[in-house]
Amino acid sequence: MNEHTPTAAVLIIGNEILSGRTQDANVTHIAKKLGAVGIRLAEVRVVPDSEDEIAGAVNALRACYTYVLTTGGIGPTHDDITTDSIAKAYGVAVSEHPEARRRLMAHYATSNTTVNAARLRMARIPDGAVLINNGVSGAPGFYIGNVYVMAGVPNIMQAMLEAVLPTLQHGPAYLSQSVSGYVTESMVAEGLASIAVRYPQLDIGSYPWQHEERWGTTLVARGTDQAAIKAAVEEILALVKSYDSAPVIDISPKI
Repeated sequence: MNEHTPTAAVLIIGNEILSGRTQDANVTHIAKKLGAVGIRLAEVRVVPDSEDEIAGAVNALRACYTYVLTTGGIGPTHDDITTDSIAKAYGVAVSEHPEARRRLMAHYATSNTTVNAARLRMARIPDGAVLINNGVSGAPGFYIGNVYVMAGVPNIMQAMLEAVLPTLQHGPAYLSQSVSGYVTESMVAEGLASIAVRYPQLDIGSYPWQHEERWGTTLVARGTDQAAIKAAVEEILALVKSYDSAPVIDISPKI
């Protein structure tokens, strides 16, 4: 992997995730979108609705990675404390942002929605932050430094991410190919380990599955070097064929 490849962490914020009441639906989408533009997602962390824990996690992650993307906690209710927590992490105040207010007022005017104090909470932005456009519900996200703060609602998060991606530093796109066969992980473990040693620039892994009471494994080679992926997959295919004469190979590079 190129040492200059940009990296990212995702910080998921919310008691509802940790309690199991809500299942995260954002990380897979973010990982695929980042990989497509050559940003390596290196860590995912979940924290509760606590200013100290959010601020601490933000400060730890922003020191380690090129970008930090947060999801959740920027809505209109009392437990939406991400904005204040990010401000605490950066040591700045929070103020009502005139442009954020204008966008909210315009959005609510078109939907005949009453503007109240709770909704106007979403116009509060840390001083010095820049707005992230929200084409779905009007309430913007924001970024400050290398921290990008987005909604937790999937369709709103996705709209914000589309606004953010063109502004980020890109690297070579991450690609992957896979081979699947009726082999167990233990059968191919030694051979796969040898292949991984020969291709240190790739992420090579195995993922077991079961179909109609038969166990199989999908072996994946992933990275930015397409030639290395092709060569590694040829070796993986030969390995699987030594146990299963009819494996399925995904020969088209996938992001």
